[in-house]
Amino acid sequence: MILNHLWGIYTHPKEEWQTIDKRHESYFYALSHIMLIALIPSGMAYYASAHLGWDIGAGATADTIKLTQQSAMQMAVAMYFGLIIGVVALAVLINELAKSFDSFPTYTQSLELAAYTATPIFMTGFSAFYPELWFIMCVGLVGLSYSVYLLYSGVPIMLHIPEEKGFIYSSSVVTCGLVLLVILMASSVILWSVGVGPQYM
Repeated sequence: MILNHLWGIYTHPKEEWQTIDKRHESYFYALSHIMLIALIPSGMAYYASAHLGWDIGAGATADTIKLTQQSAMQMAVAMYFGLIIGVVALAVLINELAKSFDSFPTYTQSLELAAYTATPIFMTGFSAFYPELWFIMCVGLVGLSYSVYLLYSGVPIMLHIPEEKGFIYSSSVVTCGLVLLVILMASSVILWSVGVGPQYM
C-alpha cells in the first residue's frame, strides 16, 4: 500500500523511520507516494481558488478573490508538477550532500527521506477548505515545523550516520531546501511576468 507509512510518521516517527529503513521499497514506490500526496495541495488550491475564493484582509473589509476555473486548473497542474519536481530535486540534494558526510545512500533511500519529510507540508493543503490567509499560514507553519523535525529524526536512521553529524547534515539540507524554494518562487514570478499569471473572475 502506497500510504502504509503515513500514519506511522505522525504517531511514532522514529520507529517508522526504522521500519522504512529495514524495508526499502522501490524507487517507483517512493515516487508514487509523492505523486499521490501532491494531489492534496494542488487539488485543494484549485477548489479554493475556483469555488470558495480567497479572503484577503480582515473583517467586513475583506475582499474575496476567485480565479476562473480554467486559470485555477492551469495553476493547480503547474503546482502539482512543481511540487513533484521540488521533492525529486531535494532527493538529489540529499544524495549529493550525503557524500560529504561519508554516507552513500541509494537514490531510492534519498527519495524516501525527501518524500516522507515533505508529507506534512503537502497534507497542510487540506487547510484550503477554510481559505483565510492567516489560517493557512498558521497551519503551514505547523506542517513545515513537523517536516523539519522528521528530517532531523530521520537522517541518522536512514543514512546511518551519528546524530551529531546528522544534525549538521540536516541543517545543510534545510538550507538547500530553502534555496530551492526561493528558486521555485522566483520561477513563478518570472512566468507571471511573461503573461502566464492567473485570470481573476
